[in-house]
This record gives sequence, structure tokens and C-alpha cells, in this order.
Amino acid sequence: MVSNLEFAGLTEPFRPELLAHCYRMLGSVHDAEDLVQETYLRAWRGFEHFEGRSSVRRWLYKIATMACLTALETRPRRPLPSGLGAPQDDHHVTVAEREPEVPWLQPVPDRLLGTRGDDPAVVAAARSGVRLAFIAALQFLSARQRAVLTLRDVLAFRTAEVAEMLGTTTAAVDSTLRRARAAMSDAGPVPEDLAEPDAATRRKLLDDYVDAFTRADTDALVRLLRTDVELEMPPIPTWFTGRTAVVGFLSTRVLRPGLWRLGPSRANGQAAVVIRKRDDDGYRPYGAQVLTLDGTRVSRITSFNDPGLVALFGRTPAVD
Repeated sequence: MVSNLEFAGLTEPFRPELLAHCYRMLGSVHDAEDLVQETYLRAWRGFEHFEGRSSVRRWLYKIATMACLTALETRPRRPLPSGLGAPQDDHHVTVAEREPEVPWLQPVPDRLLGTRGDDPAVVAAARSGVRLAFIAALQFLSARQRAVLTLRDVLAFRTAEVAEMLGTTTAAVDSTLRRARAAMSDAGPVPEDLAEPDAATRRKLLDDYVDAFTRADTDALVRLLRTDVELEMPPIPTWFTGRTAVVGFLSTRVLRPGLWRLGPSRANGQAAVVIRKRDDDGYRPYGAQVLTLDGTRVSRITSFNDPGLVALFGRTPAVD
């Protein structure tokens, strides 16, 4: 029987990418961590029956995918506010009450996914597969379609391999993939939502954004935002479009000098900030923002107002 040390040596290198896979399927980093743990438990229990007909990596992906499909039988899709209703272009509107009961889509810190590396092409490919717009679009697919699309188009498994993982035929995989791609073409992100500026531009833009937000400098913020910028803030279902509405909302209802402390980070392969809010006892965890960048401007701010997310980013989040 294989020892714990031998099992770990064979399987642990795949943990970050399996977490990314489960996150794509579930839209929740917490649920993904639970399913990865379940995957390793199942793998350990069944390792003596592993006959080596496939690679260890593919075998683990099969276990993880089937675990996710089972989990999704009883879990609703995880939306963002932009997936539930139309945006507002007037910041004077009454903002809807928080909906904490909705299972909102969550961000995932890059540090958990192992997307750093020496090969820029590999890093770029890994990051594009977890872009927030892409994960949000996956929520519109059935569980089976999510599995096939991610296994084929993100992870580049062959059709026959996917069929074996899912216990189906190659014809069924091809049919499901066609439907999934068609659905993604309607609900999926546009190309600019999946690209980022170079590292130097990204760092400067992120530093300038943190500075403007912290100082409550609306003029500086205006210069950083695209004219059609969008802002959404789960668990608040109201969301805004257009620089006038976004800056108007932030300036009148959010920004105050010294109220916020922002730490640059990365999440979903994108620029991000970890947010703490000042109270009588100091700065307390508040949430995290994921920024979609287009050239030298911010095109979307997704502010996840969930204090529980802050701990996931660690004490000193990495920017690149």
C-alpha cells in the first residue's frame, strides 16, 4: 500500500489547478476548497485501485469533476448583480437592500491558484481561465456544459479523455461542447474583458486607484475610469453603469478621506484590492474589489462586500 508521503508526492502538485477547476465549476472559493478536499479524500481511498491507465492528473480531474457535478445537483448558480437585472445610470436612485441569502459569485485570490511562474504564456493562459467575466458567464451554463467546456477549452483535454472522465461518448461530448460554446457566445465576455495591460501599466493604474480611493479624490478617480465604467457590489443587487453614475454614487455614499484602507492584490487573474474600513477600534475587514482594466483605464469595479473574503488574501497580498 502506498504511504501518505508517496501519495502526497504524486498528487499535491495538482492541488492549485484542481482548486481553479472546482472554482470554475462552482463559482465559490469556499465550496471549491471543500470539493478539493473531498477529491483528495476519494483519491486516497481509491488509490490502491488506480491502475495507471491514465495519468494521475487526469484521474484527479475525473474525481474532482464528478464531485462538482454531484454538488451542483443541489446548488443554484452563483450570479453577480449584472446577471440579475439592468443597471442604473442615475446615482440618486434608491439602492436595493442587501440580499445575503443569494449565493453570490465569489472572487478567488491568485495566490491560491498557483498562477505565478516563469513562462508568461503559461501564466496568461492560467489567468484567462479564471477571469471574473468568464466565471460569471459559466454560471449561465448547465453543470454538464460547464464541465465539458472547461475540460476541453480551458484545460485542453482531448474529447476522448473528457468522455472517459464523464462516462459518456465522444459524440455526446462534442454535442455538449457545441451548445456550451453557443451559450458562451451569447452570455460570455467580450475580448477586452479577458485581456490586461502590461505589468508596469497595471501597477501604476492600481497604485493610482488606491491613492484616489483612499484620499476620496473624485477628480483623480474620474481620470482613471472609462466613460462606460460599471460598478457592482454583491450582496447589493443594484449596480451602476457610466462614469457619471459610478463616480456620483461613490462620492456621495462611499468615499470619505481616511475611511478606507486598500491593499493592492490580485484575484481571478486581475488587479484587485483588499479593503478594510475604519471604525472606533481601527480598520476592520470589509471585502475585496476586482478591477477589470482596459489600457490605462478601469472598465469595471466588482466590489465584493464580504469581510470573510479578506482572510483569503493573506497578510501581504502579491500584486504580480
